[in-house]
Amino acid sequence: MRIRPVGAHALLLDCDDPDQVEAWRAELWHRRAAGELAAVEIVPAAVTVLLDGVPDPAATAARIAGWHLRNTTDRSTAAEVRVPVTYDGEDLPTVAGHWGVDVPTVVDRLRRTEFRVAFCGFAPGFAYLTGLPPELAVPRLTTPRTRVPAGSVALAGPYAGIYPAASPGGWLLVGRTELILFDVRADPPARLTPGTRVRFVDAP
Repeated sequence: MRIRPVGAHALLLDCDDPDQVEAWRAELWHRRAAGELAAVEIVPAAVTVLLDGVPDPAATAARIAGWHLRNTTDRSTAAEVRVPVTYDGEDLPTVAGHWGVDVPTVVDRLRRTEFRVAFCGFAPGFAYLTGLPPELAVPRLTTPRTRVPAGSVALAGPYAGIYPAASPGGWLLVGRTELILFDVRADPPARLTPGTRVRFVDAP
C-alpha cells in the first residue's frame, strides 16, 4: 500500500487489490469513529481509498503508515441487505454463454453468492458488488442501452450491480428488484454502502 498527497487536504491510498481496499476502508472508518483519524470523507474505489478533508495530510500519512490492519473485514459481523430479485433479464442467455452453463445455473449461482459492496459510483446509490470469482467476469455491451429501468440487476466485469434509477447503461441485465436503493429523505440516502453484505433472494 502506498500513500500519496492529493491537493492540500487529501490523501490517496494505492492498494494492491480490492481485498486490501476493503481492509483499509474498514480500518479507516473504525479509526475515524474512535476519534483517531480526522477526515471528512473516506471513499473506497476499485484499488484506492481517498481521504478528503484531512487537516494535516503529512502527519496523517505518517500515522497511517504505522498502523497495522486488524481483522475488521469479518463477513459475519457486517450488515446484510437481502435484495428480492425476479430473474427475467434479457441478457441471462448471454451471461450463460460466457459462463458455459445454462440459465438456471446462472440464477442458482447468483442466489448462492454472498456479495459485498466494494465501492459506490456511476450514479447516486449505485453499488459495485464483489463476490463472483474472476473467471466469471463478463464484458459490457458493445453499445450501451440508452435507458436501463430502475431496479435492474446486472453484471459487468467482475461486478454485480443494481441500477437505483433509470439511466443509460452497458451492463448485462439478469433480473430486477422493487427495492428502493436511493432515497434523499433516508439516512443514509443510499441503501447499499461500502462493506455491506448483499444477498439476492427470490422475489415473492
